[in-house]
Amino acid sequence: MSGSIKAIVYQTHGKPEEVLRLEEQPIPEIGPDEALVRMLAAPINPADLNQIEGKYPIRRSLPATPGFEGAGMVEKIGASVRQLSVGTQVILPHTVGAWREAAAVKAEELVAVPSEIAPEQAAMLKINPLTAWRMLHDFVRLEPGEWIIQNAANSGVGRAVIAMCRELGLRTLNLVRREELIDELRKEGGDVVLLDNDEAREAAAEVTKQAAIRLGINQVGGDSALRLAKIVAPEAVIVTIGAMSLQPLRLPNGLLIFKNLHFTGFWVNKWYEQASPAAREEAFDRIFELAKRGLLQTKIEHTYSLTDFADAVARAGQGAREGKIIFKM
Repeated sequence: MSGSIKAIVYQTHGKPEEVLRLEEQPIPEIGPDEALVRMLAAPINPADLNQIEGKYPIRRSLPATPGFEGAGMVEKIGASVRQLSVGTQVILPHTVGAWREAAAVKAEELVAVPSEIAPEQAAMLKINPLTAWRMLHDFVRLEPGEWIIQNAANSGVGRAVIAMCRELGLRTLNLVRREELIDELRKEGGDVVLLDNDEAREAAAEVTKQAAIRLGINQVGGDSALRLAKIVAPEAVIVTIGAMSLQPLRLPNGLLIFKNLHFTGFWVNKWYEQASPAAREEAFDRIFELAKRGLLQTKIEHTYSLTDFADAVARAGQGAREGKIIFKM
């Protein structure tokens, strides 16, 4: 590595295209318990853009480098590091901005990733697939053959849920907002894919033969979340992990009183901080197994260099993309 690195930095919150800058910085020096990670890839997630705009619950001290997810290669280790070796592919913790060419990170916070997984895919395993895995294991004890329902099924989490449900023997009822996504998600393994509109309730009852759906995953809010509440069975759990419509949950009192529905939320960063090392390892082992088999391949629309960050964040902020936008270092 040369004597300096490039890093994307913002000194104030605002529109990403306006506040981000590309800086030259010295190569980070590592302490005895740290590793120097040469970054290979980092996605642009909605949460990254929200953080730059100042809309995310956690604000980093400014100036800051964005990027909740990223994968790289260990290039140097401190004198007391025993759990990692030079050349290991790793995932960064969400507390370290990944949009840079290199970072000094405490070795215990890095997650080693099998080398068979491409860096671009490894960089996207910590948020969406981990969220999907927790959705299917932490809220309802599901049995093979049962249905789950989700909106925004074409999202990164939604596609991971579809892949994992096929492995677990579960069936997915998927709601989407664009008709062209129906065949696409069916080909990826979605059992039923419906448009997220007022006809979805009747159609869902017909295609599932009025199955009792005990788990709903809400990424949209507003009217879409209300549709989930009308479709799921009494006593069902609806977990909110996003608010793409920017609309709050609006629920008639009767749905709570007579169906006794249970609403809760989930934030993967909080789970990760509170989980034991053993729980994290168990989840990643299963996720890495699926990824190595090509079952968690996130579609990538385009890769950008850090130098082209303005074009990258502009595209990432647009709708109707054909996949993720990725920084490739």
